[in-house]
Amino acid sequence: MIIELLLIGLLAGYLAGFLGIGGGFVVVPALPWLLLKAPATAPWAIHMAVATSLATMLVTSLSSIAAHHRKGAIRWPLVRALTPGLMVGAILGAMLADYLDGEVLVRVVGVFAVLAGLQLILGRKPVGEKPLPGQPGVSAVGLVIGGVSSLIGIGGGALTGPWQLWHGIRAQNAVATSAACGYPIAIAGTLAFLVLGLGGNLPEGALGYINLPAFAGIAVASAVAAPLGAATVHRLEPQLVRRLFGAFLILVGLRMLAGF
Repeated sequence: MIIELLLIGLLAGYLAGFLGIGGGFVVVPALPWLLLKAPATAPWAIHMAVATSLATMLVTSLSSIAAHHRKGAIRWPLVRALTPGLMVGAILGAMLADYLDGEVLVRVVGVFAVLAGLQLILGRKPVGEKPLPGQPGVSAVGLVIGGVSSLIGIGGGALTGPWQLWHGIRAQNAVATSAACGYPIAIAGTLAFLVLGLGGNLPEGALGYINLPAFAGIAVASAVAAPLGAATVHRLEPQLVRRLFGAFLILVGLRMLAGF
């Protein structure tokens, strides 16, 4: 599994830096196929994938954030305004994921993968800047984004990015700010899944719902690849990559909806 985990981490990290999406849409669909091979982890494969994905973002997001911060691209006041809602939403999303049956959760992830893929392919930048809402509105947006992100194990960039673009924020700034917003989601979601999985008779190598070997392999590779993706987005037009990745998400989502 080591080679597979490193490859997942490299792709997840690069896309986290390039698109600001946290890498979860790579980790969550890919990791269950590995966990299902082992009888000990198979019953919790999707829950472990979601929890481990959020845990790897503690590394991936930090590496990506540092790269974007050096470019001066992160809108930190917006990150601070969104953070309370993101963290509360992430805890609620983890609680809902813990409640859901594994097969149901797989299909929830599949639906969001298809929707995110369509958004990446069809999404258009609106003309003209629309003012951001006040703090109550921003908090409500953060609550929804944090909840959905923790439920399906993503960094929230697939939601935070389009929302910023809708308000006329420059694409590179939207990607960078989305990467920063993924960190409070990762912190709250990881802690919630850790606590919720304790005492659940999970196999050796698990900390709550977090699969530690998978976390280590993916986190190391993603930390290396995230700065490369962040550097690329500031040099190239990401539209083609967005469309290719969108098509990938649609295929993955349809496969998950059809069942493993």
